[in-house]
Amino acid sequence: MFLGEFVHTIDEAGRLTIPAKFREELAEGLVITRGLDRCLAIYPMDEWEQLAERVSGLPITDRYARAFRRLVFANASHAAPDRQGRMVIPPRLREYIGLDSEVVVIGLNTYIELWHPEPWDEERDRVEAEDGGIDQWAVLGI
Repeated sequence: MFLGEFVHTIDEAGRLTIPAKFREELAEGLVITRGLDRCLAIYPMDEWEQLAERVSGLPITDRYARAFRRLVFANASHAAPDRQGRMVIPPRLREYIGLDSEVVVIGLNTYIELWHPEPWDEERDRVEAEDGGIDQWAVLGI
């Protein structure tokens, strides 16, 4: 289970040191891809396989389904932590969210998101400031 928020740095080689609490679940490998909110998403292999199966089941005749498949699969990359618990974030994914030296690592139960610090602060502030946010959560059954 991935929980918490951590601020880490990206080294010159584009490597992120994975929070120690997350390493065991990612030891067998992971997939990193674009997230849905201008962030990156990291999935342990078992979660990725479940997501891939659901996405692959979408109808190829639906243009939105095809676009989502492209978003998920075309930007995905396999990775594995090294002995120091680091992983390389591919350059095109770093560029996508504007990562240079600092990254916010967020545990979201079954997967991880990586955010550039400024958009993450804006997103967190937006969610906390929304009137009716609790009402929206109720619609989700929470």
